[in-house]
Amino acid sequence: MKCSARVVATLVGVAAGVGLAAATLSVRDRWYPRDPSGERLLYLTSGRVADRLALSFDAVMADVYWIRTVQYYASERRALHFGGRYDLLEPLLDLTTTLDPHFSVAYRFGAVFLSEPQPDGAGRRDLAIALLEKGLRVEPRWQYAQDLGFVHYWHEQDLLAAAREFNRAAKMPGAPAWLGPLAANTLAKGGGREGAIVLFRELAKSEERWIRELAERRLDELEHEVSR
Repeated sequence: MKCSARVVATLVGVAAGVGLAAATLSVRDRWYPRDPSGERLLYLTSGRVADRLALSFDAVMADVYWIRTVQYYASERRALHFGGRYDLLEPLLDLTTTLDPHFSVAYRFGAVFLSEPQPDGAGRRDLAIALLEKGLRVEPRWQYAQDLGFVHYWHEQDLLAAAREFNRAAKMPGAPAWLGPLAANTLAKGGGREGAIVLFRELAKSEERWIRELAERRLDELEHEVSR
């Protein structure tokens, strides 16, 4: 029992120390801002190296790096000039999600930070997609696939790719019922009418009355369009 108490006390002490360090860095950066070249030295550039250095405190370190990510994003967004900026955003997000591969907030908000066009974000849809795919490799969360669909829909105007992601999300555990109709409607809007018909036929078998009625109505419309 004494040994366990000592271990717990050590863990609490280390966690408190990391938290204090993060707070101290935040205050120091506010009062004594570093020049860009010095700022870059604050961060490791390899997730694997950070994972080794963090030892058994991966989750704590992931929290620290996530705080730094949000601070960095906010500071860049407030900056007057955006050319060539946000360049540390993807490495910071990679570090955070390597230290804690189940950090869903970092994947989802990180993808928003990366995909939004400048000056609101990095304008890097490719990196946002890669981050969400990284999350999906760890665990099949429907939210990640849904977010991928919205990246394709809003930022790339690729409705067929968006429909594929919405459909993938709809088939994942815990997915809401509305994702199926969203996938089918997006596919129809993107020109894949025959594929949309297949999806709506499946949705017409749903136990949810509103989904069945929606699917039957959309089937009538699509089949009429195809037969013209």
